[in-house]
Amino acid sequence: MSENIEYGTTGKPHPFHIVRPSPWPLAGAFAGGLLAVGLVAYMHGAQIGGVDVGLKGVALGVLSILAVMFFWWRDVVRESVVERVHTPDTERGLRMGMALFIASEVMFFVAFFWAFFDSSIFVGDTNQYLRLEYSGGTWPPARIEDVVPPFGLPFLMTMILLLSGCTVTWAHHAVREGKNSDVIKAIGLTAALGFIFLCFQAYEYAHALKHFGFKDGAYPSTFYMATGFHGFHVFIGSVFLVVCWVRAIKGQFTPDRHFGLEAAAWYWHFVDVVWLFLFVAIYWWGNGIGIQAAQ
Repeated sequence: MSENIEYGTTGKPHPFHIVRPSPWPLAGAFAGGLLAVGLVAYMHGAQIGGVDVGLKGVALGVLSILAVMFFWWRDVVRESVVERVHTPDTERGLRMGMALFIASEVMFFVAFFWAFFDSSIFVGDTNQYLRLEYSGGTWPPARIEDVVPPFGLPFLMTMILLLSGCTVTWAHHAVREGKNSDVIKAIGLTAALGFIFLCFQAYEYAHALKHFGFKDGAYPSTFYMATGFHGFHVFIGSVFLVVCWVRAIKGQFTPDRHFGLEAAAWYWHFVDVVWLFLFVAIYWWGNGIGIQAAQ
Protein backbone atom coordinates (compact mmCIF):
# COMPACT_ATOMS: atom_id res chain seq x y z
CA MET A 1 0.00 0.00 0.00
CA SER A 2 1.27 3.49 -0.80
CA GLU A 3 2.02 6.05 1.88
CA ASN A 4 -0.77 8.27 0.57
CA ILE A 5 -3.46 5.80 1.58
CA GLU A 6 -5.91 7.30 4.05
CA TYR A 7 -7.52 5.37 6.91
CA GLY A 8 -11.27 5.54 7.09
CA THR A 9 -13.65 5.30 9.99
CA THR A 10 -13.60 1.49 9.80
CA GLY A 11 -9.90 1.40 10.67
CA LYS A 12 -9.10 -0.44 7.41
CA PRO A 13 -6.70 0.92 4.77
CA HIS A 14 -8.52 2.63 1.92
CA PRO A 15 -7.11 4.47 -1.12
CA PHE A 16 -9.82 7.18 -0.98
CA HIS A 17 -10.66 9.84 1.54
CA ILE A 18 -13.53 8.60 3.71
CA VAL A 19 -15.67 11.67 4.33
CA ARG A 20 -16.82 12.33 7.89
CA PRO A 21 -20.60 12.59 8.53
CA SER A 22 -21.69 15.88 6.98
CA PRO A 23 -24.96 17.84 7.32
CA TRP A 24 -24.62 19.48 3.89
CA PRO A 25 -26.16 16.79 1.63
CA LEU A 26 -29.34 16.80 3.73
CA ALA A 27 -29.31 20.59 4.05
CA GLY A 28 -28.84 20.86 0.27
CA ALA A 29 -31.84 18.62 -0.32
CA PHE A 30 -34.03 20.79 1.92
CA ALA A 31 -32.73 23.96 0.25
CA GLY A 32 -33.49 22.56 -3.21
CA GLY A 33 -36.96 21.51 -2.07
CA LEU A 34 -37.59 24.98 -0.64
CA LEU A 35 -36.62 26.55 -3.98
CA ALA A 36 -38.90 24.16 -5.90
CA VAL A 37 -41.86 24.89 -3.61
CA GLY A 38 -41.21 28.62 -3.92
CA LEU A 39 -41.16 28.39 -7.73
CA VAL A 40 -44.42 26.43 -7.79
CA ALA A 41 -46.03 28.95 -5.42
CA TYR A 42 -44.81 31.83 -7.59
CA MET A 43 -46.11 30.26 -10.82
CA HIS A 44 -49.53 29.70 -9.25
CA GLY A 45 -49.67 33.10 -7.54
CA ALA A 46 -50.02 31.56 -4.08
CA GLN A 47 -50.83 33.98 -1.28
CA ILE A 48 -51.02 33.70 2.50
CA GLY A 49 -52.95 36.42 4.26
CA GLY A 50 -52.96 38.50 1.07
CA VAL A 51 -49.15 38.33 0.85
CA ASP A 52 -47.49 36.84 -2.23
CA VAL A 53 -45.25 34.08 -0.85
CA GLY A 54 -43.90 32.86 -4.19
CA LEU A 55 -41.02 35.29 -4.67
CA LYS A 56 -40.18 35.18 -0.97
CA GLY A 57 -39.94 31.39 -1.16
CA VAL A 58 -37.76 31.59 -4.27
CA ALA A 59 -35.43 34.13 -2.63
CA LEU A 60 -35.20 32.04 0.55
CA GLY A 61 -34.50 28.90 -1.49
CA VAL A 62 -31.73 30.58 -3.52
CA LEU A 63 -30.12 31.99 -0.36
CA SER A 64 -30.31 28.57 1.30
CA ILE A 65 -28.64 26.88 -1.68
CA LEU A 66 -25.88 29.52 -1.74
CA ALA A 67 -25.28 29.04 1.99
CA VAL A 68 -25.03 25.25 1.59
CA MET A 69 -22.63 25.68 -1.35
CA PHE A 70 -20.42 28.05 0.65
CA PHE A 71 -20.14 25.90 3.76
CA TRP A 72 -19.84 22.61 1.86
CA TRP A 73 -17.05 23.85 -0.42
CA ARG A 74 -15.35 25.48 2.58
CA ASP A 75 -15.20 22.05 4.20
CA VAL A 76 -13.79 20.49 1.01
CA VAL A 77 -11.06 23.16 0.84
CA ARG A 78 -10.24 22.62 4.51
CA GLU A 79 -9.95 18.86 3.98
CA SER A 80 -7.50 19.46 1.14
CA VAL A 81 -5.42 22.35 2.49
CA VAL A 82 -5.50 22.01 6.28
CA GLU A 83 -6.14 18.32 6.91
CA ARG A 84 -4.44 17.18 3.66
CA VAL A 85 -6.59 14.07 3.46
CA HIS A 86 -7.22 14.12 -0.29
CA THR A 87 -5.26 11.21 -1.70
CA PRO A 88 -4.20 10.97 -5.37
CA ASP A 89 -7.17 8.68 -6.00
CA THR A 90 -9.47 11.24 -4.39
CA GLU A 91 -8.12 13.98 -6.64
CA ARG A 92 -8.61 11.78 -9.71
CA GLY A 93 -12.22 11.32 -8.63
CA LEU A 94 -12.64 15.08 -8.28
CA ARG A 95 -11.23 15.59 -11.77
CA MET A 96 -13.59 13.00 -13.20
CA GLY A 97 -16.52 14.67 -11.44
CA MET A 98 -15.58 18.07 -12.89
CA ALA A 99 -15.21 16.57 -16.37
CA LEU A 100 -18.65 14.96 -16.16
CA PHE A 101 -20.14 18.23 -14.88
CA ILE A 102 -18.74 20.12 -17.87
CA ALA A 103 -20.07 17.38 -20.18
CA SER A 104 -23.55 17.89 -18.70
CA GLU A 105 -23.19 21.65 -19.28
CA VAL A 106 -22.30 20.96 -22.91
CA MET A 107 -25.56 19.07 -23.35
CA PHE A 108 -27.39 21.95 -21.65
CA PHE A 109 -26.23 24.30 -24.42
CA VAL A 110 -26.85 21.68 -27.11
CA ALA A 111 -30.56 22.08 -26.34
CA PHE A 112 -30.39 25.83 -27.06
CA PHE A 113 -28.45 25.32 -30.29
CA TRP A 114 -30.93 22.63 -31.34
CA ALA A 115 -33.87 24.99 -30.82
CA PHE A 116 -32.11 27.79 -32.70
CA PHE A 117 -31.11 25.70 -35.71
CA ASP A 118 -34.50 24.00 -35.89
CA SER A 119 -36.17 27.42 -36.08
CA SER A 120 -33.68 28.98 -38.49
CA ILE A 121 -33.00 26.11 -40.91
CA PHE A 122 -36.59 24.85 -41.18
CA VAL A 123 -37.98 28.35 -41.25
CA GLY A 124 -40.55 27.57 -43.96
CA ASP A 125 -41.80 24.26 -42.58
CA THR A 126 -45.36 24.04 -43.88
CA ASN A 127 -46.27 21.54 -41.17
CA GLN A 128 -45.69 24.30 -38.61
CA TYR A 129 -47.86 27.05 -40.04
CA LEU A 130 -47.49 29.32 -37.01
CA ARG A 131 -43.72 29.33 -37.50
CA LEU A 132 -44.15 30.14 -41.18
CA GLU A 133 -46.62 32.90 -40.35
CA TYR A 134 -44.22 34.37 -37.79
CA SER A 135 -41.04 34.21 -39.86
CA GLY A 136 -42.47 34.98 -43.28
CA GLY A 137 -40.22 32.27 -44.66
CA THR A 138 -37.01 34.18 -43.90
CA TRP A 139 -34.42 34.22 -41.14
CA PRO A 140 -34.05 36.46 -39.27
CA PRO A 141 -37.83 36.95 -39.38
CA ALA A 142 -38.95 39.97 -41.37
CA ARG A 143 -40.52 41.55 -38.29
CA ILE A 144 -37.08 41.69 -36.60
CA GLU A 145 -35.86 44.93 -38.15
CA ASP A 146 -32.58 45.49 -36.29
CA VAL A 147 -30.40 42.55 -35.31
CA VAL A 148 -27.16 42.80 -33.36
CA PRO A 149 -24.27 43.26 -35.86
CA PRO A 150 -21.72 40.51 -35.22
CA PHE A 151 -18.58 42.50 -35.97
CA GLY A 152 -19.36 45.27 -33.55
CA LEU A 153 -19.73 44.70 -29.83
CA PRO A 154 -20.01 40.85 -30.07
CA PHE A 155 -16.63 40.70 -31.82
CA LEU A 156 -15.06 42.83 -29.09
CA MET A 157 -16.60 40.52 -26.47
CA THR A 158 -15.11 37.55 -28.35
CA MET A 159 -11.64 39.11 -28.19
CA ILE A 160 -12.08 39.72 -24.45
CA LEU A 161 -12.96 36.08 -23.80
CA LEU A 162 -10.11 34.80 -25.99
CA LEU A 163 -7.69 37.02 -24.06
CA SER A 164 -9.09 35.70 -20.78
CA GLY A 165 -8.46 32.17 -22.04
CA CYS A 166 -4.79 33.11 -22.47
CA THR A 167 -4.52 34.59 -18.97
CA VAL A 168 -6.14 31.60 -17.26
CA THR A 169 -3.72 29.32 -19.14
CA TRP A 170 -0.91 31.54 -17.87
CA ALA A 171 -2.21 31.00 -14.33
CA HIS A 172 -2.34 27.24 -14.80
CA HIS A 173 1.23 27.03 -16.07
CA ALA A 174 2.45 29.42 -13.36
CA VAL A 175 1.00 27.32 -10.53
CA ARG A 176 2.64 24.19 -11.95
CA GLU A 177 5.97 26.04 -11.91
CA GLY A 178 5.47 27.34 -8.37
CA LYS A 179 5.27 31.02 -9.40
CA ASN A 180 2.53 32.12 -7.02
CA SER A 181 2.94 35.85 -7.73
CA ASP A 182 2.22 35.19 -11.42
CA VAL A 183 -0.76 33.03 -10.43
CA ILE A 184 -2.26 35.92 -8.47
CA LYS A 185 -1.78 38.35 -11.37
CA ALA A 186 -3.12 35.97 -14.01
CA ILE A 187 -6.23 34.92 -12.06
CA GLY A 188 -7.00 38.54 -11.18
CA LEU A 189 -6.75 39.56 -14.85
CA THR A 190 -8.96 36.67 -15.95
CA ALA A 191 -11.68 37.46 -13.41
CA ALA A 192 -11.53 41.17 -14.35
CA LEU A 193 -11.93 40.32 -18.05
CA GLY A 194 -14.93 38.14 -17.18
CA PHE A 195 -16.68 40.99 -15.38
CA ILE A 196 -15.82 43.39 -18.23
CA PHE A 197 -17.45 40.94 -20.64
CA LEU A 198 -20.60 40.93 -18.50
CA CYS A 199 -20.72 44.74 -18.53
CA PHE A 200 -20.58 44.77 -22.32
CA GLN A 201 -23.29 42.10 -22.50
CA ALA A 202 -25.55 44.15 -20.24
CA TYR A 203 -24.96 47.15 -22.52
CA GLU A 204 -25.79 45.01 -25.56
CA TYR A 205 -29.04 43.77 -24.00
CA ALA A 206 -30.08 47.30 -23.04
CA HIS A 207 -29.93 48.30 -26.70
CA ALA A 208 -31.27 45.04 -28.16
CA LEU A 209 -34.39 45.18 -25.96
CA LYS A 210 -35.36 48.42 -27.68
CA HIS A 211 -35.80 46.47 -30.93
CA PHE A 212 -37.01 43.02 -29.87
CA GLY A 213 -38.16 41.63 -26.53
CA PHE A 214 -37.85 38.13 -25.11
CA LYS A 215 -41.45 37.23 -25.99
CA ASP A 216 -41.36 38.54 -29.56
CA GLY A 217 -40.97 35.12 -31.15
CA ALA A 218 -38.49 32.32 -31.80
CA TYR A 219 -35.58 34.55 -32.79
CA PRO A 220 -35.51 36.72 -29.62
CA SER A 221 -36.28 33.77 -27.35
CA THR A 222 -33.43 31.62 -28.64
CA PHE A 223 -31.08 34.63 -28.77
CA TYR A 224 -31.68 35.73 -25.18
CA MET A 225 -31.82 32.20 -23.77
CA ALA A 226 -28.54 31.04 -25.35
CA THR A 227 -26.51 34.21 -24.82
CA GLY A 228 -28.14 34.96 -21.45
CA PHE A 229 -27.35 31.55 -19.97
CA HIS A 230 -23.83 31.88 -21.32
CA GLY A 231 -23.56 35.21 -19.50
CA PHE A 232 -24.77 33.46 -16.34
CA HIS A 233 -22.00 30.88 -16.78
CA VAL A 234 -19.45 33.67 -17.25
CA PHE A 235 -20.64 35.14 -13.94
CA ILE A 236 -20.28 31.76 -12.19
CA GLY A 237 -16.83 31.28 -13.70
CA SER A 238 -15.77 34.78 -12.65
CA VAL A 239 -16.86 34.12 -9.05
CA PHE A 240 -15.03 30.78 -9.22
CA LEU A 241 -11.88 32.65 -10.30
CA VAL A 242 -12.26 35.25 -7.54
CA VAL A 243 -12.34 32.43 -4.98
CA CYS A 244 -9.20 30.96 -6.57
CA TRP A 245 -7.60 34.43 -6.51
CA VAL A 246 -8.22 34.70 -2.75
CA ARG A 247 -6.87 31.18 -2.22
CA ALA A 248 -3.77 32.03 -4.26
CA ILE A 249 -3.15 35.10 -2.10
CA LYS A 250 -3.33 32.82 0.94
CA GLY A 251 -0.77 30.50 -0.67
CA GLN A 252 -3.07 27.49 -0.81
CA PHE A 253 -1.99 26.34 -4.29
CA THR A 254 1.21 24.35 -4.81
CA PRO A 255 2.65 22.69 -7.92
CA ASP A 256 1.38 19.33 -6.63
CA ARG A 257 -1.98 20.41 -5.12
CA HIS A 258 -3.99 22.91 -7.16
CA PHE A 259 -7.12 21.13 -8.34
CA GLY A 260 -9.34 24.11 -7.45
CA LEU A 261 -7.47 26.31 -9.92
CA GLU A 262 -7.35 23.53 -12.50
CA ALA A 263 -11.12 23.07 -12.28
CA ALA A 264 -11.66 26.82 -12.68
CA ALA A 265 -9.42 26.80 -15.78
CA TRP A 266 -11.35 23.90 -17.30
CA TYR A 267 -14.64 25.65 -16.68
CA TRP A 268 -13.36 28.92 -18.13
CA HIS A 269 -12.13 27.24 -21.31
CA PHE A 270 -15.57 25.63 -21.64
CA VAL A 271 -17.16 29.10 -21.38
CA ASP A 272 -14.77 30.39 -24.07
CA VAL A 273 -15.53 27.57 -26.51
CA VAL A 274 -19.30 27.89 -26.06
CA TRP A 275 -19.07 31.61 -26.83
CA LEU A 276 -17.18 30.92 -30.07
CA PHE A 277 -20.02 28.65 -31.17
CA LEU A 278 -22.57 31.27 -30.13
CA PHE A 279 -20.76 33.99 -32.05
CA VAL A 280 -20.58 31.96 -35.26
CA ALA A 281 -24.04 30.38 -35.05
CA ILE A 282 -26.23 33.14 -33.61
CA TYR A 283 -24.48 36.44 -34.26
CA TRP A 284 -22.91 35.69 -37.66
CA TRP A 285 -24.87 32.89 -39.34
CA GLY A 286 -28.15 33.45 -37.52
CA ASN A 287 -28.28 37.17 -38.30
CA GLY A 288 -28.45 36.41 -42.00
CA ILE A 289 -24.84 37.28 -42.85
CA GLY A 290 -23.71 33.70 -42.87
CA ILE A 291 -26.85 32.60 -44.71
CA GLN A 292 -26.25 35.17 -47.45
CA ALA A 293 -22.58 34.13 -47.71
CA ALA A 294 -23.63 30.50 -48.08
CA GLN A 295 -26.05 31.41 -50.83
